[in-house]
Amino acid sequence: MQPTTKHPLTKHRTRHRAALVGGAALVTGAALLAGLGVPATASAAPDVTRASRSATIADGGTTASRLDTATERRNRCAVVTLLTRTFVDPTSPAARRLAQTLVAPEAVTHTNGASAGPAGVLAEFAADRARVPGAHTVVKHVAADGDLVAVHWQVAPDIHDERRGDAAVDLFRLRDGRVVEHWSLDQAIATGKPASGNTNTMFSDLYRPARPTPPPSERQEERNRTFAVSAYDTLFRDHDVSVLDRDFDPAYLQHNPVAPNGTAALEQLFGSGAQFPAQQSVISLADGDLVWTFSQPVGAAPDAPLLAADLFRVDGGLIREHWDVVPTS
Repeated sequence: MQPTTKHPLTKHRTRHRAALVGGAALVTGAALLAGLGVPATASAAPDVTRASRSATIADGGTTASRLDTATERRNRCAVVTLLTRTFVDPTSPAARRLAQTLVAPEAVTHTNGASAGPAGVLAEFAADRARVPGAHTVVKHVAADGDLVAVHWQVAPDIHDERRGDAAVDLFRLRDGRVVEHWSLDQAIATGKPASGNTNTMFSDLYRPARPTPPPSERQEERNRTFAVSAYDTLFRDHDVSVLDRDFDPAYLQHNPVAPNGTAALEQLFGSGAQFPAQQSVISLADGDLVWTFSQPVGAAPDAPLLAADLFRVDGGLIREHWDVVPTS
């Protein structure tokens, strides 16, 4: 069976109707907070980073214009083609040829010990297939912003079942149409009835606005990005829960099975006196009504791993829906 995608390769897509589930139950308190938490144990640090952490935070991780829609469309197409066509058999000659076309020889894959260039990217895809035998790529959300492309996808043994396999977010940086950096985050999809009672999947799109709204402009996307990143940092770096009343829909939709819908559980958890490690967004993208953030601990070294990927739907000046992928190791 061929890989499955659920989007046209255009800047403003028809809103996907697939669902994300926050996979494995997390043991730290922050992980219970709308799926925005820190895993108990950080993964091995990546080998290389391109810029200082302060510079990364300042520009949200991109080194290119966020208003260049033509380049963003080409980058998005290149990444989706790379993922869906090579994932079928990353070891095949066809996959190697395509990867050599779309991945720069010096490309860095941010996994400890990973090879550089096309081989490093293909090895990550092969590892995904090893975890989930017979897996297919089912793309749920894609964002292209500046020189970054992020893909939220299911490593799916059954393309019709969103509750099996892994949830993944892969992040790519491109230069001149070729991948030069790659990060990969994955989380097993939880099975069984979650204790939180939240039965949303890790991939479904459930939010329906009160009235139809046009796709946001590029400038509105940028406003949404700075808004959501500020909300994330205010809550998880500054531990200021007042942001929940200002910036979140009280009934926002949650796609992590360890957290129920709405802000009440977050307010209760932060008000419990529990201590949560401070973390902040270091890379972020906006595309359509979705904002993506990638976080690290506050004070982390430049080569520290990414802790989590979070997606927020922003509509009418509020965060309405949230998905995440939080590696457990």
